Amino acid sequence: MRLANYIPKNFLWRIEGRVGVITLNRPERKNPLTFESYAELRDLFRSLGAEDAVKAIVITGAGGNFCSGGDVHDIIGPLTRMDPQGLLDFTRLTGDLVMSMRECPQPIVAGVEGICAGAGAIIAMASDFRFSTAEARTAFLFVRVGLAGCDMGACAILPRIIGQGRAAELLYTGRSMTADEGLAWGFYNRVVAQSSMLAEAVDFAATLANGPTFAHAMTKRMLHQEWNLSLETAIETEAQAQAQCMQTEDFRRAYRAFASKTKPVFEGN
Repeated sequence: MRLANYIPKNFLWRIEGRVGVITLNRPERKNPLTFESYAELRDLFRSLGAEDAVKAIVITGAGGNFCSGGDVHDIIGPLTRMDPQGLLDFTRLTGDLVMSMRECPQPIVAGVEGICAGAGAIIAMASDFRFSTAEARTAFLFVRVGLAGCDMGACAILPRIIGQGRAAELLYTGRSMTADEGLAWGFYNRVVAQSSMLAEAVDFAATLANGPTFAHAMTKRMLHQEWNLSLETAIETEAQAQAQCMQTEDFRRAYRAFASKTKPVFEGN
């Protein structure tokens, strides 16, 4: 997949400098997901590992909302008629989207406004950074349709972001988390004005894209892998990872810039 010329079927994609911007684009329905959009998003995130020109990602929604989750008519209805294997194939597909986001080496910034519900809340959760507007409402509302909160990695990832008790409250009740709660609990990194949210998210992603991207990818990998490591194993794993970073030209560029009292220009190698 050549991402410079990539035209997706189920969302919008553009590249601004070194930042790739994904826009969920069904604003008349608050940007719900379909079977096809789950798969296409998964494939895009998987392909980004081989894309050198894109150094960071922003994902957002069109029309004042982020994502309302799985489409009621295109997904929920058909699921009620599927056999057990079809249901398992679907839940594995949705989980694959989260895994593709976590394994994607580029940092992902979610720009959230309006409705951020169900699988939309999961996509925000699976991102590395989350910007929100004051009006945003985030709900892991699976329980409200008779399902468990353990969807797409929520029981593994959400407690690590906001804590076990707060995650349990959201997953058991399906209630909306306000932007102020999300900021206080550490779910959101920033709450910004609606008029400037996307610009601030892209600017932040550009700052990351202009950094040492090999090292950023290593940080992301270690943040993910060390969930299940002992401290002793984690320290050894980080020692090996950092030794790899010390072999990069970006590390040498930073030293030369420091020695000459200039700002380093990182190239990602």
